[in-house]
Amino acid sequence: MADQALADVVVLDLTQQVSGPYCTKLLADYGAEVIKVEPPGSGDPSRRLGPFYHDTPHPEGGAVFLHYNTGKKSLTLDITTDTGRSLLRKLAQQADILVENSPPGALERLGLGQGELRASNPRLVYTSISPYGQTGPYRDYAATDMTVFAMGGIMYRHGEPDRDPLRYPGHIIQCLAGVNAAAATMCALLSSRLTGQGAHIDISTMECLAGAVDRQLLRYAYGHESAVREGHRREGWFPNGIYPCADGFVHIGTLLSARGWVRVARMLDMPDLLTDPQFATPAARREHHGEFDAIFYPWLVEHTREEIFRLGQAQRVMVGMVYTMDEVLRDPQYRHRNYFTALDHPVVGQQTYPGAPFRMSETPGRLRPAPLLSEHTEQVLCERLSCSREDLARLRAAGVV
Repeated sequence: MADQALADVVVLDLTQQVSGPYCTKLLADYGAEVIKVEPPGSGDPSRRLGPFYHDTPHPEGGAVFLHYNTGKKSLTLDITTDTGRSLLRKLAQQADILVENSPPGALERLGLGQGELRASNPRLVYTSISPYGQTGPYRDYAATDMTVFAMGGIMYRHGEPDRDPLRYPGHIIQCLAGVNAAAATMCALLSSRLTGQGAHIDISTMECLAGAVDRQLLRYAYGHESAVREGHRREGWFPNGIYPCADGFVHIGTLLSARGWVRVARMLDMPDLLTDPQFATPAARREHHGEFDAIFYPWLVEHTREEIFRLGQAQRVMVGMVYTMDEVLRDPQYRHRNYFTALDHPVVGQQTYPGAPFRMSETPGRLRPAPLLSEHTEQVLCERLSCSREDLARLRAAGVV
């Protein structure tokens, strides 16, 4: 049995930034040979994104690149040249998967579209990730995380009712697209292995996000009832939201039901809440949320996050402590499962990275450091395409690699 689940899978990674690299990172972490094709000299633009080690910009020290490209090989190749395109076509003939997140049509104009490459390798799975998809009136429009978040439907209902809509922080949206792309790619790979016929996977980040809107989108589809920003007053939950306490903040979420209210009263050790007519029914509790806050907030600020977490969990109330970054790294649950992994990189040294997002008993995932720019160019071209050292010297002199 192979050491890792995807040990016999070869992936050409033509992606940059986050969505595509996260897709191919997942494949690499589970053993696939992921060959990241980067422009000579500059590489993936995320190499120049901070934070940087000791806050010193360095082309090999960008934390975004180092995280989203673990376990890959770096091949520099100028695919705008005839020679570069020829070499990429030869590599694609040997690959199982190709992933790209260029603007729709960009690779087709270079003669590297899915039609051309799958014609010479019918079993190839060719995955394209873009903000709006490969078809439709928005196909050629540019977008940022914020743009897609706004048009995916979630932003409109995210935030407090009397405030502006909010967005999720960080790269959550791009990672969501990457996860969907990895899942669809693996399904297509399974089909390719069974039938010998690959596929073109078209991933729209906006559609990935719209699919996560859950009941709010369905509510409108079923009854034309538009969603509203609910904030702490989320329908079906009470109390619900982020609350201050003695040493920070906690998140508390409780179903707006008789059983949920009993659990809250027990957590607070206030049995009188169960007989108070202001809180006798779900409707009454929502109507008198101000009166409950007058009771709840003083209790919160008298207790620490840890105390509230333990008291809530003991009564089956969903409580979570709002962690700072250093607290995430020190949390005993993560430590027990050995989630965070220390990797030694030649430029930034030993640093801690998020680990594999799920566990496989027989073929566990394994993280390896992200590559230096062009680190594996010689290895890939010599081993896969039988290039000689003289060939490599000519390619370097011409600026192809």
